[in-house]
Amino acid sequence: MDFQRFYQTWYDQLHHHIHHLHKAPRPPTTDDHHHQLTQLVNKVMFHFSEYYRVKSLAAKQDVLSVFSARWSTTLERSLHWIAGWRPTTAFHLIYTESSILFESRIVDILHGLRTGDLGDLSPAQFTGVSELQCETVQQENSITDLLSDYDSRMDLIQYDEASALIGGKCVDLDKKIEGLVKIVEKADELRLRTLKAVVELLTPQQAVEFLIAAAQLHFGIHRWGLNHDRERAEK
Repeated sequence: MDFQRFYQTWYDQLHHHIHHLHKAPRPPTTDDHHHQLTQLVNKVMFHFSEYYRVKSLAAKQDVLSVFSARWSTTLERSLHWIAGWRPTTAFHLIYTESSILFESRIVDILHGLRTGDLGDLSPAQFTGVSELQCETVQQENSITDLLSDYDSRMDLIQYDEASALIGGKCVDLDKKIEGLVKIVEKADELRLRTLKAVVELLTPQQAVEFLIAAAQLHFGIHRWGLNHDRERAEK
């Protein structure tokens, strides 16, 4: 199975997992509910881990295809950072969801009623999210610099190789591509590491809400992208 077909299957299965998250008991009122939420979160996280495992294998075989992300819409590709979503997006999502839920339940919260959702993050959780965000920004910038350096080197290499080809010399492009494979792997490792770290900072209920929000963002952008591509094709 090529990665494009794998992705479609994976995407359909993600819908299935998110459907189960929606049906999960929230807020959890028993130990069984807490256990159920934890299991559901673990299943979704394994699903993401499997995605990056297969993507890594695909990148080793054909990194240019993975980098171009042909399975995505034009809109999605325009938002990509190194063949995928930007890791710091996770923090914007948490802050947005937390703010929306906090404002909608501010009266209850002011009366001391705990909601247990993303609008009820503790000071320690906010601190943890903020510290993780700073670390992720630094790592994201570092990988961006790696790609920039790679692009600069490739510009020089392309000039040298054009001269070599004109001179009848042999050119080995495979070794040049290995650098891009490593950059994509670093980006994907940061994506998965960030996702895991965010989930670990949250309670099972909050993790469920975060994963639902992340998936809804993913699904929504994909739908908008499909509509946009369809409209362009019809013109």
